[in-house]
Amino acid sequence: MFIKTVDSEINLVLLDQSYSEPLFLLIDHNRKYLSEWMTWLNTTTSSKDVSEFIRSCLVGYASNSELACAIEYKDELVGVITFNKIISNLKKVLVGYWLSEDMQGKGIMTKCCRTMIQYAFSNLGMQKVEIHVATNNEPSIAICKRLGFHLEGTIRNSEKLNGVIVDYHYYGLMSSEYSLE
Repeated sequence: MFIKTVDSEINLVLLDQSYSEPLFLLIDHNRKYLSEWMTWLNTTTSSKDVSEFIRSCLVGYASNSELACAIEYKDELVGVITFNKIISNLKKVLVGYWLSEDMQGKGIMTKCCRTMIQYAFSNLGMQKVEIHVATNNEPSIAICKRLGFHLEGTIRNSEKLNGVIVDYHYYGLMSSEYSLE
């Protein structure tokens, strides 16, 4: 099983079926907060939906095309971080994440992203990490900037969130630009 220690309080653990119910409860508890940025909430209405998502992630993990991890803070599930896509032939990954509203502002997600970036470059041999962020998602934009990502462009009319069509910034970080600490 994949477990990556971030620090003494945070671990990233491969999502498996044991997370179906606790992850659904966390999603449901944060539904209003997450709905501002996540399009998948409308189709995630039960632990069965989460179980199917996890099954799909495990298939992707087995084929080296994705990696989905639970974020555990002090042994409590607080969010998810993923390589939504591992594109081996282009040597890049696309990172996605979300964190429980009550865990915001503790530096958890920045630390988790840093750990996943290091894993992508050091363990997977990737050359690039990308993060796609809605242009008005200031917390995620701040994470990208803190980690040294470069704004590579803006894709207009990228997604519909809560009935509103939004634009996305595409941030990228090359392995040659990142200092592995």
